Amino acid sequence: MTDQHAELDVALERVIDAARAHLTAVRAAQGRIDDDDVWQAYVALNNASFAYDEQLLDAFGEVTPWDVESIDPDEADERFGSGEGDPATDPHPQVISVRQRRDYRVPSVSALLRVAEVARREGTPEGDEPAPVEGVGEAVLELLQGGDGSLGALDVPELEPLDGVVMVSEVGTPVDLESFSDDDPVGPFTPAADDRLVGRLDEHPFLDEDDHDHAGHQH
Repeated sequence: MTDQHAELDVALERVIDAARAHLTAVRAAQGRIDDDDVWQAYVALNNASFAYDEQLLDAFGEVTPWDVESIDPDEADERFGSGEGDPATDPHPQVISVRQRRDYRVPSVSALLRVAEVARREGTPEGDEPAPVEGVGEAVLELLQGGDGSLGALDVPELEPLDGVVMVSEVGTPVDLESFSDDDPVGPFTPAADDRLVGRLDEHPFLDEDDHDHAGHQH
């Protein structure tokens, strides 16, 4: 095997290692947007793929299906890092808090319980008997748990959406859920003294289109 072929094998191993590192970073980020580790792993995978493609072309006149260009690692660091965008020197708070409330009317309690029991049954291992859903609150919680945890999971005919509100605030520190008991309905949602309300969006599901522009309040 020539030195050129050996170098090609090494370049391919770098691509494989970089792909694994990228997957590890993606899994660890759990969907976070603009995660630094994911971006750095992406740059490493991109550049390893580019280098392998170049060496394959030199050795055999062949190319990969990857249409990538080399990324300057120093320029890549600037996306997250130093200078004016450095979180260490950014004068603004580092945490944004989004508080949301949406109320629902229950036209038929029995219908809501039935749809919640279906959701619970679907999430119960085969062979196990699911416990009955007791009460409206438990039914709504079951729909949330059976869905994606967002209010979209409550988009069912058995719940009639009423008004809601979304508040966005700049906060000094993120919420510490361990400092609140599980049955505390107020603590996790109570703004701290140094929180700054950025804006409030009022949600009116049955608002006339002509009045839509008046739904929000800016602070």
